[in-house]
Amino acid sequence: METKDMMMTSMLTMDKGENEGERDKAREEVGGEEEGTHQENGRLMLADGLTEKGLKSLNSSSGQQVSNGFTTSTPQSPREGLTGSSVPLGGLRTLVVQQTSLERPRETWSKKMDFLLSVIGYAVDLGNVWRFPYICYQNGGGAFLLPYLLMAVFGGVPLFYMELALGQFHRSGCISIWKHICPIFKGIGFAICIIALYIAFYYNTIMAWALYYLLSSFRPTLPWTTCTNSWNTANCNRYMSTDHNVSWSNSSTSPAEEFYTRQVLQVHLSPGLHQLGSVSWQLALCLLFIFTIVYFSIWKGVKTSGKVVWVTATFPYLVLLVLLIRGATLPGAWRGVVFYLKPDWEKLLSTTVWIDAAAQIFFSLGPGFGVLLAFASYNPFHNNCYKDALVTSSVNCLTSFLSGFVIFTVLGYMAEMRHQDVDAVAKDAGPSLLFIIYAEAIANMPAATFFSIIFFLMIIMLGLDSTFAGLEGVITAMLDEFPHVLVKRRELFVFGLVCVCYLGALSTLTYGGAFVVKLFEEYATGPAVITVVLLEVIAVSWFYGTNRFCNDIQVMLGFSPGFFWRVCWVAICPCFLLFIIISFLAFPPEVRLFHYHYPPWTTVLGYCIGVSSFICVPAYMVYHLLNAKGTFKQIRIKGAGRRHRPEISKKKKAMTTSRPQILHRQAYTQSIT
Repeated sequence: METKDMMMTSMLTMDKGENEGERDKAREEVGGEEEGTHQENGRLMLADGLTEKGLKSLNSSSGQQVSNGFTTSTPQSPREGLTGSSVPLGGLRTLVVQQTSLERPRETWSKKMDFLLSVIGYAVDLGNVWRFPYICYQNGGGAFLLPYLLMAVFGGVPLFYMELALGQFHRSGCISIWKHICPIFKGIGFAICIIALYIAFYYNTIMAWALYYLLSSFRPTLPWTTCTNSWNTANCNRYMSTDHNVSWSNSSTSPAEEFYTRQVLQVHLSPGLHQLGSVSWQLALCLLFIFTIVYFSIWKGVKTSGKVVWVTATFPYLVLLVLLIRGATLPGAWRGVVFYLKPDWEKLLSTTVWIDAAAQIFFSLGPGFGVLLAFASYNPFHNNCYKDALVTSSVNCLTSFLSGFVIFTVLGYMAEMRHQDVDAVAKDAGPSLLFIIYAEAIANMPAATFFSIIFFLMIIMLGLDSTFAGLEGVITAMLDEFPHVLVKRRELFVFGLVCVCYLGALSTLTYGGAFVVKLFEEYATGPAVITVVLLEVIAVSWFYGTNRFCNDIQVMLGFSPGFFWRVCWVAICPCFLLFIIISFLAFPPEVRLFHYHYPPWTTVLGYCIGVSSFICVPAYMVYHLLNAKGTFKQIRIKGAGRRHRPEISKKKKAMTTSRPQILHRQAYTQSIT
């Protein structure tokens, strides 16, 4: 346990009778307030007659060490300041009070860049590489950028900014933060943790596929370039630039496709979700290696993960730049770029385009997963999270746009080699775009082995950043909620969490595991997290209050959010999220993977998995109301009083002190009498 000594000056009158009366009065009022007083780490409120001069001298002292380890001249949070009322200046004495805190100070980022790279690494994930380019060309090419930017400005960025500000001000994870905002919505935090676990069950499996490709790349000839392997079929055709005599039919398959489906996934051994088959031991070992890296990157907290992201968050940009330069020099690259950016303005009249734009920016920036709350909670209190939100969200959107050039220059090259249109080559979306189309294009390049290694290493790096962030959101939430049990056992808790994620991912490692990954991606996480974020925005903007939230930001940053941000939080963001939810329910996606069409019962199963996380919200509301004392009106007034505690009268504020402080006062009073 670390201790902190806080030196404070208190002015007391010399009149013995007044001292006795004030002391008795303090005991009575403290007795009434003591039950509801929450003593935080290093936070001391003294008000035994502080004069304006004394308060000014304290606040103006430089080099004050605060709880997060940063040197500052201002309190670490608004609850850490001094309050007081003036008394007559005749006969004043000085009392030096030393307070020892038994609570562990909150961990902080070693550097500002650790935080920024962690947020960028979380926001820039695999979806930026495969989902955005596909969604862009499918919805009008360059014309899609208009709804995408509008949805980002009015929906995605305000949500991003809101979560960073909430986490930094309250310095809490996604569960315990609700005791400061609106306790009845605490179930949102538990729902977020369950959603994060579901994501960990399938997201890391994609990295295991990439690791399999990476290990297979250390050969003179890439295994997905020939049709003479044990897993190939009679329909395999090696259709490369040097094969002019090969005819391509609708039943033909490329060696890259057969390597992906028959060697890596082995989906041909599973008829569907009703019979998944055995676990692939190769993928199980690959996933074990991935989770081993994850564990040793996050087991010590942001001090270690903040260093790892210097590699995992920057390396993908280096690879993207190399691949962009290489792709731009390939024949036919311009065809892909034109196909990518050529605007089709008529498609803007379609509702589907706006739905895809809203969903893409939401899942790209990633609010609602508890990660931004957790990362921001380790910031200094006066860190400019407004600037951070604008910078990181801009980098994320620009990365998506850049990835489109990287992908479509290569797709144009593939179309040139096959003498086909670009849309015929770019028919695959999702992981297939990377593991089939792009892998095949790399295999046809000079120095194919080198480009294959750096490409699949980039895919792994992109996934690792998001996994670090997702699990850190869960870890921070649980450690803040159960600090006395888990804080000293962080390494053990992280190990248990990683083991749970690995065991939960075993179903995705079976022969039919790709079908499970698709089911989780479409139903288990998307609708649930959007609904959770909708409730979060409503709780903050309508229950906690936009004015109070803006006042919190003003205390941190020194300026209050403008009219635009207030309107977005109160009205536009809820409508933005409600629009996505209604569109999803009105136009449910037709789920299909390869040649397997998901039967209706799988849709029901997917919704049940999604509801299993969201059910925490109403369940906790019922639990909270049943366990609270008094009528509903009394509970509501009590909750409002707790949230308004910083606004109580100065007189009561002065008396709201901890028991060690009272003992210090009594000892001093006895000494001077």
